[in-house]
Amino acid sequence: MKGLPSPVAFPPTSAPLARALAEREYLEPTPVQAAVLEPAAIDRDMLVSAQTGSGKTVAYGLALASTLLGDAQQMARAGDPLALVIAPTRELALQVQRELTWLYAHTGAQVVSCVGGMDPAAERRRLHAGAHIVVGTPGRLRDHLERGVLRLGGLQAAVLDEADEMLDLGFREDLEFILDATPEGRRTLLFSATLPKDIVTLASRYQRNAHRIAVTGGERGHADIEYRAMRVGPRAVELAVVNVLRFIEAPSAIVFCNTREAVRHLLAILLERGFAAVALSGELSQNERNHALQALRDGRARVCVATDVAARGIDLPNLGLVIHADLPHDPEVLQHRSGRTGRAGRKGISVLLVPPMRRRRAELMLSAARVQASWGGPPSADDIRRLDQQRMLQNPLLTEPAGEDDLAMARTLLAERSAEDIAAALVRLYRSQLPAPEEVSDPGPERGQRDRAPVAAGSPAAIRPAAAGRSRLAGRSVWFRLNVGRQKNADPRWLLPMICRQGMITKQDIGAIRIFDRETKFEVDEQVAENFLLAIRRVDRGEVRIEPVPEGAVQDRGPPPPARPAAKPHWKERPERIAGAVKRAG
Repeated sequence: MKGLPSPVAFPPTSAPLARALAEREYLEPTPVQAAVLEPAAIDRDMLVSAQTGSGKTVAYGLALASTLLGDAQQMARAGDPLALVIAPTRELALQVQRELTWLYAHTGAQVVSCVGGMDPAAERRRLHAGAHIVVGTPGRLRDHLERGVLRLGGLQAAVLDEADEMLDLGFREDLEFILDATPEGRRTLLFSATLPKDIVTLASRYQRNAHRIAVTGGERGHADIEYRAMRVGPRAVELAVVNVLRFIEAPSAIVFCNTREAVRHLLAILLERGFAAVALSGELSQNERNHALQALRDGRARVCVATDVAARGIDLPNLGLVIHADLPHDPEVLQHRSGRTGRAGRKGISVLLVPPMRRRRAELMLSAARVQASWGGPPSADDIRRLDQQRMLQNPLLTEPAGEDDLAMARTLLAERSAEDIAAALVRLYRSQLPAPEEVSDPGPERGQRDRAPVAAGSPAAIRPAAAGRSRLAGRSVWFRLNVGRQKNADPRWLLPMICRQGMITKQDIGAIRIFDRETKFEVDEQVAENFLLAIRRVDRGEVRIEPVPEGAVQDRGPPPPARPAAKPHWKERPERIAGAVKRAG
């Protein structure tokens, strides 16, 4: 290919685009990218079915080059748009704009986005200044059309990206309004993961002799995704999410929930345990969503907890892990979620957390999606600790050569402390930067079992308020209190990790936990109590506060048990016993 250094194997395309591909290290095309550059597809309408993650954004960017550039190397001065790309969501539209911007960077193309939730006045100014390619969502594009800001008289090509999702979201009327406003001679490229009847009808109305391209997910889109189905206890899903995130070390991960409430709850749990996490759900403003996505892209956050609708169309860099905390509703949603990873030739892992009563449903869904998943239990705390040891030995702190200043400090430490003490301090420092693994067990492989997964002693699920009167500590203990109780949904599952982190102790140092209406009291082993008190006093006092309990104030073991109903008298008792009881009562 002209201007493209070997060994890149892309079919012939425009030299400026070839240069951009080489700079991004695109060594070979995905199947959909190769298909749109075949001679039979050049300058024709296209109806393309390809899964999410198959490289379709670059594919239609390459396909548009023959129409927008021809044999030229540079775009003419920007005016009314030459190409229009319509996407179902803000995130996808902004992602497409970024992709087309780098792909057309050496052509001088102006790529402008028009999406809901962004400043419409700024978009109007950019459109007035001129654009070669406009990318937007149906509602915002229609609004600019109706106001006369977006002029499509010179449009040469229109692209409908994720067309099936746009119809599912109710954008048919907006799409038809926009397409009816475009010139009849334009090219129309329609990309969709599936081709239901509505899509075929739309294509037949707005396309002419369209070239049909079908790229199945198995060819490329999901071939780089490893599916794992993990059996978890009915109440251990959240703890399993923690362990999976700790066990599978991915640069970034996304955890899917089915409701906004579940997203909020799981986000709180992950933040409490020390994960750098953000949320994406429909209740967030566009500004909040943008901040969350930017945090993921620049590495300030590693985990995204999201609903299906909020995550549509987002493309996170280096996303290596997808976790289905809630099972998806159908096979298509499973593939859409999983398709966030394993993109553009990178490997990815998709993990389904399956409680026993959902096993059959998960098996049917995997079968319908034609996906092979390996079944097993969740990573245990011991598995994660063993892996942490291996990772620590490979940590750059130990593998990179030390400088003179570092060596001088090391000699000073060795003169004052033993090598074992220094190594132990290094281990403590390493572990303090990692969220603690949870005690989670495999409930077993049998389908339909209803018994709960066994829980190891000392785990959050094993410490319940009902059994709090009996201490697990062998020696003496000191009592502390929290200013939250039942009225604020106090639960050992989130209280215990918070206590351990703020007090810099382990679960084994905590005994009984008693939850009352307005407060919670808990035991700490006397041997660590003094250091625990010093640690909590260094913590900024937020809404949840830990304080020592005054001596003698822990005798109360919670609300008294409900009074038993009076027993019926046993009329065969001896008369003198009955008489004595009456006399005492009187």
